[in-house]
Amino acid sequence: MTPAALKRRLDSLSPAGIRFVARILDSLAAPPRVRTGEPETWLTAAQGWIEYFGLALSVHHGTTTEPLAQKGFEAVFQAACESVGWRVWPAAPTQRFLDVTLRHEDPRERKLSLKSTAAQRLSRTTAHISKLTEASWIQDMRTARERRRRTLSLFQDYTRAVDAIVMLRAFRNGRSVPVRYQLLEIPSAIFGSLQTLPVAAFNADGPTVDCAYGGIPDAARVSLDRSDAKITVKQIHISVCTVHAEWEMVR
Repeated sequence: MTPAALKRRLDSLSPAGIRFVARILDSLAAPPRVRTGEPETWLTAAQGWIEYFGLALSVHHGTTTEPLAQKGFEAVFQAACESVGWRVWPAAPTQRFLDVTLRHEDPRERKLSLKSTAAQRLSRTTAHISKLTEASWIQDMRTARERRRRTLSLFQDYTRAVDAIVMLRAFRNGRSVPVRYQLLEIPSAIFGSLQTLPVAAFNADGPTVDCAYGGIPDAARVSLDRSDAKITVKQIHISVCTVHAEWEMVR
């Protein structure tokens, strides 16, 4: 849009519309402070991706104190990818595990599951996925052999469908607006060692089993939650993941 076209749009707004736009502009004028690590990641290497996502966080918090939650995160993530010219395919509603497929200049495709959390007292050294996926069969399994068979089959399907989990973590002080966001990537390969676990590891009705990855014997802990019929992943070591960026929110 040209400056003249933008001015015409602004001139057509009502006083309330002008006040709303002014608030958004104030938010954009104070973007969050961003920190990225070394070496570059496939996201930080994309010119403008990190800036776009940070501006979206600014606009979000220009109108609400609530953390950017799952549906909003999915929309902003996909919009940021489109803004740098990548092709984006959201998964069909019936497709298990997968949320979005990207193709960028590699031209490698990336199949991603998107997660978000704003839980209280998030750890700086480990991450937690409260529901990786539903698994109603957990409640019907009565033997360790059956639990092992179904668990290994599920994770074989999962790692075929998903390359990585990209998680947006919103850090808060108490119940306040987030003070920091972290964009974390958890490789699905972290679950690979499950395939070598013995039957005895599944003796409990709702077992928790360790995943070895990156030289760490308990890089993540997979729990079969019988009460809620879901798979939970606990104590994921951030040292074996990729932190793409962190945004410190400006008050």
